[in-house]
Amino acid sequence: MSHRDKYLFTSESVSEGHPDKVCDQISDAVIDMILAREPEARVAVEAAATTNKVVLLGEVKISEDNAVTPEEISAKARDVIQRIGYRQKGFHFRTCSIDCYVHEQSRDIAMGVDASDNKDEGAGDQGIMFGFATDETPELMPAPILYAHKILKRLSDVRHSGEAAQLGPDAKSQLTVEYRDGKPARVHTLVLSTQHVDPNMTSDDVRALTEPYIREVLPEAWLDAKTIWHINPTGRFVIGGPDGDAGLTGRKIIVDTYGGAAPHGGGAFSGKDPTKVDRSAAYAARYLAKNVVAAGLAGKCTIQLSYAIGVPEPLSIYVDGHGTEQVDPARIETAIRESMSLTPRGIRTHLGLNRPIYQRTAAYGHFGREPDADGGFSWEKTDLVDALRAAVGA
Repeated sequence: MSHRDKYLFTSESVSEGHPDKVCDQISDAVIDMILAREPEARVAVEAAATTNKVVLLGEVKISEDNAVTPEEISAKARDVIQRIGYRQKGFHFRTCSIDCYVHEQSRDIAMGVDASDNKDEGAGDQGIMFGFATDETPELMPAPILYAHKILKRLSDVRHSGEAAQLGPDAKSQLTVEYRDGKPARVHTLVLSTQHVDPNMTSDDVRALTEPYIREVLPEAWLDAKTIWHINPTGRFVIGGPDGDAGLTGRKIIVDTYGGAAPHGGGAFSGKDPTKVDRSAAYAARYLAKNVVAAGLAGKCTIQLSYAIGVPEPLSIYVDGHGTEQVDPARIETAIRESMSLTPRGIRTHLGLNRPIYQRTAAYGHFGREPDADGGFSWEKTDLVDALRAAVGA
């Protein structure tokens, strides 16, 4: 992000009912179902959704005793659609057609990834992954994406509770934040487009319904007389979800990470078991960057990791403190290697990733969330602070 004294930065989020997020949640619900049966199973599942139709594609490696059937996978997808709240003529959890084409994993891929007598388990694919943290919010996340998520999560909660039953599942938010001296100071522009049940509701009606909840989650001083509001700017949003626009797994990767405030390696997270470094190494990179910032070694930190398929150790570790670092970034890189194993198995063991903890990540961001008692969002812990400080001699 910019080093200027005053600038604007914008990030967007989408709700659990957005077509792409419907697919992400279906994919991760299947991951959870399979990992609950066999923690070491390998899974890659993609979903596509359109009007009253979901198609599931992918591959699974699992023991015969724990095998899942296409019918079980389809039933899991239907459960997700019901939980989100789709009961519309063009997309209903009971009546939508679900086609499952998930099959056995390629033996060639398995051979490169599997551990053997003379080598540790290798990375599930080549690739680059990034982690990021900044001290501009208590969650050590960039403010625009953090609060864009919080707005939609609050509206989802009151929709599910019945307090705001006029809202539909599909929604998008966008927050333009004004920074002063490198810190978020106010909301310049707020955009919200949310599906509504009553076709007669106007944009003004939707604003009257949603504004109190938006004000609940944003810092009070950030909304002022100059803040520009765009609530349902098209004027009507009744047809939504996969009936309004097709959805695909893995199409909201910037929403999933840092809202564009940091680089993204290119790989999506949802639908992938944690042997896939697209997911697990991106979580590890966030964990490390967050702990670097929490340890006071930098006010802002970007970490890049890279892997080759079948090779256990990362090819490279790069740390950028964006000029905020208190020690040489090269020392932080060395400290990272000393503090945590970054092989695929090392990451999964350290963060406890072989658990059914993924469906909850598939809406409202994979980062900036509170760690759960059952191991969910373990990568948000700051329990590596002491080890990193000791390793750099701080």
